This record gives sequence, C-alpha cells and structure tokens, in this order.
Amino acid sequence: MTVRSPTPQETRVWDPWVRISHWILAAAFFVAYLVEEPEGLHVWLGYLIGTLVLVRVAWGFLGPRHARFSDFVPSPITLKTYLGRLVRGREPRFLGHNPLGGVMVVALLGALALTAVTGLMVYGAEEQRGPLGSWYAQETAAPAPIPAAYADDHGEDGEEHSGGEAEALEEVHELAANLTLALVGLHVGGVLFTGWRHGENLVRAMINGRKRTE
Repeated sequence: MTVRSPTPQETRVWDPWVRISHWILAAAFFVAYLVEEPEGLHVWLGYLIGTLVLVRVAWGFLGPRHARFSDFVPSPITLKTYLGRLVRGREPRFLGHNPLGGVMVVALLGALALTAVTGLMVYGAEEQRGPLGSWYAQETAAPAPIPAAYADDHGEDGEEHSGGEAEALEEVHELAANLTLALVGLHVGGVLFTGWRHGENLVRAMINGRKRTE
C-alpha cells in the first residue's frame, strides 16, 4: 500500500500522536461523562484520560514543532495583539494553533487533569480503591483523637469526616467535568469559526494532519 504524500499546496502540521491522542481523549471524555455505570468502565476511562494528558504534556516538550508548547502558548502581548486584530476582522492565519487556540489547549489539558485527579480522589475516598485507596483506607482506620462519647454521637473512626470529604470531592469532580465540557464547547465553536474565517476544514486537518501552506 502506497502512502499519499501531501500535495504541493499542503504541508503536514499535526503528527500522528497529536491526532490520535486528540480523538481518543475526546471519545474517552464524552463516554466517561455520559456513563457512570458500570463503575469499572468509568474508572478505567479516567485512567486513560489521565495517562493521555500526561503523555500530551510530555509531548509538548519533546514532540515535533507544532506539537510543542513553545510553538503555540502565547505571551500576554501576543495574545492581546491577536485579540485586537480579531475584533477588527484582521487576524492572521496560523499554520499551527493561533494564540487563542493555544490558550484553549492549555485550559483543556488543565481541566482534564483536574477531572482525572479528583476522580481518583473520589474513588479512593468512597471505595478505598485505586492508587489512593490505601491512603484513604489508612486515614479512615486511624483512631480519631476525640473523646469516646463524642465519637459515639458522631460516628466511629472518623467515618463522618471521611464521608463529608468524599462528598466534597465528588462535587469538585463534577464541577471539573462540567468545566471541561464547557471548554470543549468553546473549542468546537472556535474551530468552526476559524475554519470559516480562513476557508479551511480544520476537522479534516486533525484527521489527516495536513493544512494548506498559504
């Protein structure tokens, strides 16, 4: 099987790992967001998301040019200049991410990381399972430094405290997931708007990795 090389009007921008991890992350997040049962599926999707985020961060330092943070994370001045030109309808086209797109990549990675980490904490606090399970199990089993009479009224071995912590973590986890979903919506809107402004199919580019040179 022969591999079709890019046409003279196109150049390869997105490497295979950026493209593959992008679509797997998107699919894993949406399935995990919509499906909480069976719990095992939700948990393993969380592991997958966390792993992909870690690898993508490493790839932001080790990958090819357009995958690197140095290529698309803007300085405040660059971002301000781009926003000013965008408002006037004179924003330049970027072969890689534009400054707003760069900010969105960082925001999405941060939100996904927060969602995955708080998910691990919830799993550990509620089920005493996962990487943090043993730590939470030890915390629950530790004798509470309170009078016995108080413990009888308010639960033994810090159970009430542990349950309250798990509920708080669950709320933070849900907030992080909803924040990620909102950022995804903004991301999709930005992709469609930028593609319309510059007359190119950015979804196609994230599939085949190629964009026109001019």
